[in-house]
Amino acid sequence: MFELPSGAEIQSIIASLSASVGFFIPEIYLSVLFMLLIVVDLVAKGRKNNLLAVTTLLGLAGSIFFIYQQHFLPAKELFFGMYVLDEFGIFFKYFFVLAGMLAVIITMADEQFESEVKSMGEYYALIIAMVIGMIMMASSADLMMIFLSMELVSFSAFILTGYFKRDPRSSEAALKYLVYGAVSSGLMVYGFSLIYGLTGQTNLINISSELSQHGYDPLLMILATLLILAGFGYKIGAVPFHFWAPDVYEGAPTPITAYLSVASKAAGFALLMRFFYIAVPHGGPSYEDILGINWVSLLILLSISSMIYGNVVALWQKNVKRLLAYSSIAHAGYLLLGIIVMDAFGTQSTLFYLLSYFLMNFGAFYVVILIANKTGSENLEDYRGLGKKMPLAGAALTVFLISLVGLPPTIGFIGKLMIFSALLAKGSLYIWLSLIGIMTSVISLYYYMLIPLNMYLRESPQSEEKNMNPGMVAQIIMAVLMFLTLYFGLFFQPLSDFAKYSSAMFGLRLY
Repeated sequence: MFELPSGAEIQSIIASLSASVGFFIPEIYLSVLFMLLIVVDLVAKGRKNNLLAVTTLLGLAGSIFFIYQQHFLPAKELFFGMYVLDEFGIFFKYFFVLAGMLAVIITMADEQFESEVKSMGEYYALIIAMVIGMIMMASSADLMMIFLSMELVSFSAFILTGYFKRDPRSSEAALKYLVYGAVSSGLMVYGFSLIYGLTGQTNLINISSELSQHGYDPLLMILATLLILAGFGYKIGAVPFHFWAPDVYEGAPTPITAYLSVASKAAGFALLMRFFYIAVPHGGPSYEDILGINWVSLLILLSISSMIYGNVVALWQKNVKRLLAYSSIAHAGYLLLGIIVMDAFGTQSTLFYLLSYFLMNFGAFYVVILIANKTGSENLEDYRGLGKKMPLAGAALTVFLISLVGLPPTIGFIGKLMIFSALLAKGSLYIWLSLIGIMTSVISLYYYMLIPLNMYLRESPQSEEKNMNPGMVAQIIMAVLMFLTLYFGLFFQPLSDFAKYSSAMFGLRLY
């Protein structure tokens, strides 16, 4: 018979919720910013797009103050263990807020929005919604919270992908993204239901405890892991869950392409690490006796497939955004290598690589937008001769591409060096994974360098002269991103220490 909670129990619940809300300030602040942008869009007159952009930037910058206040707090469980406040989550709070700010900055540079979109209120509000959802993804410690946060990110991303309503490519990209997203979410929820059926728990720590103490059916556990990986794999764009990425990246507004390729991918990796490092037991009963398969073996397969497929298929791409889409698939494979190591150094390497990818990929897409503004094209052939016409853009894009390859003296080199070092530190069995990573990086050198080749060594077929100056502000932003990519390639210790601090909880177990 169902019994109503007593007054004392109700008071205890209210007190617990009140205490949790006190540590939920950044998320509440961003939610208020979301509503403020809608109000500003409704009441503002005249050139309100600029006002909305500035409000979004200042609002996101203000959230850093509240995040910093949480920086040195001890790890806490909030809302009855559904949400956690820890170093790992705070790392991604900074990451997603900065990613949102860069997405706004490169949106302001994209001239296509002026011709395609009249009002930007919903656009900037949805970017904030994605920031909130991704922050929640990184801190979720319960199956229900994981699903809710992922859906918040997904619904916002579906709308933003199709924001150019009159562009058939954008509408097609949004539809494909929606279909693939719905299927992968359904598979993931089915996997969650199997885990719940095995354990009777939704909290990740409790799931791990139940699986360790009472055991589980190996075949059923493999099935649940595969289904859950379908949802996570879709979010990070890893093979074979990558089918949406090339078309969506090509058809979506370029700032959203950059945002999805960096922030959304990082959110997927944060969720994947938290789930598998906590929920799946690393001792006691194991399901390796079924064909020798476990979740690490599955991630190894995804990593190898992503590195090979992404880099090989990119060789034939003629659209720069589509080329970077396949590049993003390959980088998902490199990031998975750090997770496969399953120790603190591997997690540190993964977090550092995400920081390096943040700089070089946002930088590359920013230059692609500036070039598209002047040429009206994203095709590789139309980059001919741009090295002379847009010298700073050519130099910056070359630096970002060299960093994406993983060559010194860029931050991308340090990122890959840390990943491969983490693999080699685990012993000789991981040497072959490092070799595959190095060989596929060599393949990427070819298609990345096709862009500087066209820019510097091939003449433009168009003889007419026109103004190709992107403007002073754009050149400053390009120069800053290029400088940071080179600077942190030489003086990487601060970022490495921050990644180490954020991954400290991932020693052998998080809790």
